[in-house]
Amino acid sequence: MSGLPGFVNPFPRPRCLAAAAAPLGKAKLTHPGKAIMAGGIAGGIEICITFPTEYVKTQLQLDEKANPPKYKGISDCVKQTVNGHGVKGLYRGLSSLVYGSIPKAAVRFGVFEFLSNKMRDESGKLDSKQGLLCGLGAGVAEAVFVVCPMETVKVKFIHDQTSANPKFKGFFHGVKEIIRVEGLKGTYQGLTATVLKQGSNQAIRFYVMTSLRNWYKGDDPNKAMNPLMTGLFGAGAGAVSVFSNTPLDVIKTRMQGLEAHKYKSTMDCAVKIMKHEGPKAFYKGTVPRLGRVCMDVAIVFIIYEEVVKVLNKVWHTD
Repeated sequence: MSGLPGFVNPFPRPRCLAAAAAPLGKAKLTHPGKAIMAGGIAGGIEICITFPTEYVKTQLQLDEKANPPKYKGISDCVKQTVNGHGVKGLYRGLSSLVYGSIPKAAVRFGVFEFLSNKMRDESGKLDSKQGLLCGLGAGVAEAVFVVCPMETVKVKFIHDQTSANPKFKGFFHGVKEIIRVEGLKGTYQGLTATVLKQGSNQAIRFYVMTSLRNWYKGDDPNKAMNPLMTGLFGAGAGAVSVFSNTPLDVIKTRMQGLEAHKYKSTMDCAVKIMKHEGPKAFYKGTVPRLGRVCMDVAIVFIIYEEVVKVLNKVWHTD
């Protein structure tokens, strides 16, 4: 009727309702190439900041009760390390992680964005369950291609440096010796445990991050997130993953240490830990790992998001 000449609608549609009905636009997708670059930069910076906590965590997990234990706790571990090797002792084994952290984060974010771009709805939104699946895929990929060999070398390095007569003179010398003595499989010990740990890690973290992002953005998928919120959400996601899968992290560390020959398989390792040390042993190093992981995930997500923003301005992929 409003189309009739001279007719004036006595009930015009309120402007606020018309605005509410208007679409808010499709969320901007992140090109996997940008994700790889941004992830690599974020991973490199993050590990240089957080490595001392990773060193302490690994030391405590390797400090089995049967030895008897060398350290009384976190502070004692730090004290003995600094007294024996100086502050730089807390950075022993850093090189192996720096060489691995850059490709690890690059693979993680690259695979996540590749998978999530395929799963998003018409508005570009990714729900939490899809975030979990994409995170799982990203975690498995980084475990197989980067994390397992990197972590195996790192644990052997740290374990070697605490022995009476260290035999590794540097990163490349250490890798050469491991391969010479044990073959290429010497850098792929604990693969099952690593895949389980990394897969569950990233599934949990991206599930939590996706859920919190969707809650924060509401109906506007393009709503900007400031670094503080990204950091808080990342720290929360990291904390949830720590309490969920620390036992897998302990098993993985034992399977990759210099005494890995004591265990026939991942299951055998778990059984022996339970039999000889009890269930509490599965949570050794939880506190230092909690501190490192919360800081790790927060820093990585903040740097990643900020680098992507910069890349979007100079690298147009639409």
